[in-house]
Amino acid sequence: MEKDQRLKRIKNHVKKQFEYDTTGHDFDHMKRVALWSRRIAGEEEIDPLLAEAAGWLHDIGDEKLFSNPDKAVEDRDRLLHDLDFTHFQRSEIEKAIETVSFRKGKKPTSELGAVVQDADRLDAIGAIGIARAFTYGGAKGQSIDSEEKDTPSSIQHFHDKLVKLSGMMNTESGRREAMRRHRFMEMYLYEFNREKQIDRDIHLEEGHNG
Repeated sequence: MEKDQRLKRIKNHVKKQFEYDTTGHDFDHMKRVALWSRRIAGEEEIDPLLAEAAGWLHDIGDEKLFSNPDKAVEDRDRLLHDLDFTHFQRSEIEKAIETVSFRKGKKPTSELGAVVQDADRLDAIGAIGIARAFTYGGAKGQSIDSEEKDTPSSIQHFHDKLVKLSGMMNTESGRREAMRRHRFMEMYLYEFNREKQIDRDIHLEEGHNG
């Protein structure tokens, strides 16, 4: 089967799974990770077809996104088999996907895994990452910010995860883009804290005046 036909079938499968997502893990997220996986793979001299396929499929079976993760994985594996990916290729894609998640804390065991993990992490930072952080927080009923350290909030998510990602990239290609996005996030957080401090000062002034 031709490469373009394979990727079209994979895209259609992914779209059915994620087109109605409201947590920032939608079809567009999968597309960005797939295209960045292909781009980084090309620069790192890794099979771009496997990288793009793994990028499209990297969130299939994620426990926080699927009510029946095992069935989702079974359907994914059946699709790859039907698209004539070899046993070795399917195994490589599966290993890459298994190590993508930040939450699981796993390091990639293959070059393909390193590429896809970098692509996914790039989409979690920078301007798009900021938008996704607040989208996810809103979908989960979290506040934008909280004075309580144990209370989940979108801003706390930056400190718990997002600002750490640029220093955890695997490839030189990923690191270059990650540093640019990291700097943008730092500027955003600086401005957020500046405005927050102004609000506090105004509140204190009103308290004294009252």
